[in-house]
Amino acid sequence: MIYFFLVILGAAFGSFFNVCIYRIPRKESIIFPGSHCPQCNKKIKPADNIPILSYLLLKGKCRNCGFKIPIQYLLVELLTPILFILLYVSTGSSINPVFIKYIIFISAGMIIFFIDFNQQIIPDVISLPLVIIGISVSFLPSIDITWKSALSGAVFSFVVFLATAYIFKLFTGRESLGGGDIKLMTAIGSFIGIIGTIFTIFFSSAIALIILIVKGHDRRKEFPFGPFLIFGAFLYILAGRFLTEIYLSLFRI
Repeated sequence: MIYFFLVILGAAFGSFFNVCIYRIPRKESIIFPGSHCPQCNKKIKPADNIPILSYLLLKGKCRNCGFKIPIQYLLVELLTPILFILLYVSTGSSINPVFIKYIIFISAGMIIFFIDFNQQIIPDVISLPLVIIGISVSFLPSIDITWKSALSGAVFSFVVFLATAYIFKLFTGRESLGGGDIKLMTAIGSFIGIIGTIFTIFFSSAIALIILIVKGHDRRKEFPFGPFLIFGAFLYILAGRFLTEIYLSLFRI
């Protein structure tokens, strides 16, 4: 029963995330007006606004004008409940403070992932509150990391990314990490602590490097690093301790 609830909750959240992903970069209200087609501006009827099902039944098109709705909408609505279920399992299969904490992070992370992927911006309105939330919840009992770890993770992330950006620009004259990346990594550090921060930086950088090499990306052109950071943080939250243990076991005699 709990898994069914998480699927419904995740799909509903995913639908709302799509609204945020579209409207926040455009500085539009995420509440008003209600759901409408971005092409013809006609209000979407409740029957056509059911997460996942409506997209499939309408074959990804607006009922009024036939505008093709990006597949991203369906992807977000499918991926969110999957992440919620994986989080539930990884946090002890119970609705506990740690689960609630990371539901908040995953929700914000999903929105940031797709906004940065599409627009190459990371809104301060999302990342900065995350820093405050991450440090604040670390003072609660029964949480997974201490306030010292949350604070040190945030400070370490900020210092490392700021120094990296400064040194890179000093020697090359080009930007490497934007202010949005620095603030996002600070938020990540506040949620998962110093160990999680190191894990995220290592994995996100490795994955980004591999993808850029395979794709043959022009180093003179900018690329969104936020999605890689979010992916690395999600990986740590869902399976980081398991993966870290496997990695360390390789060096044990």
